[in-house]
Amino acid sequence: MLATTNKYPFFELAEIIPELNFEFKSYKPLKPVKSGNYIPDFTLNNLHEQWQQFYNGAETHGPVLLRHLLNKPLVISFYSHHWKEAGLDQLKQLNALQHEIRANGGNLLVINDERESGLQKLAWENSLSLNFYFDKDNHMAKKFRIYSESNPAWNRFSGIDANIPLLATYVIDPSQRVVYDYIDEDFIKPFPSKEILSVVYESALIVNSKKSA
Repeated sequence: MLATTNKYPFFELAEIIPELNFEFKSYKPLKPVKSGNYIPDFTLNNLHEQWQQFYNGAETHGPVLLRHLLNKPLVISFYSHHWKEAGLDQLKQLNALQHEIRANGGNLLVINDERESGLQKLAWENSLSLNFYFDKDNHMAKKFRIYSESNPAWNRFSGIDANIPLLATYVIDPSQRVVYDYIDEDFIKPFPSKEILSVVYESALIVNSKKSA
């Protein structure tokens, strides 16, 4: 009689070593800031390396006057090159609006998630006249709750392989209150140019009336 050979050796339960370094990250849905909310700790750094400025596609190097930027209604738009055509379309829409935003009493700033050399080429090819602020570690995006490490963008959008902020546009007044919010997560809505200009104009009227009171 032949002896039975067990090719799966026995082992003691005590030999099992538990994996103590496994880290479970719970899912937390994004809850973006909405109109009426305040951003009390909204601050921008005037260090040169955190800014890129373009005029008709050419990069310029002028002083950053934060006081003049923040004492008017400010249109803030979050951008990342990972959004590809959707991101570029938003930049084009903002570029077309910039003069009217200023004419209506406001300012415009694009928040970029990373400082990358491709932005110069993009600005030149599309004749952009925009101010970009480099949001290191997505510090600003976290304040507006449009970025979270527990809810990465690649879980929600096909074709995205990086965790990036939502394509969001806000208008905040000098008191750091959000007076307008816009996020198109389906990329099917037209960019709300008229709404943004209307909000900037109304907010600027309120700011000017307070100054003259």
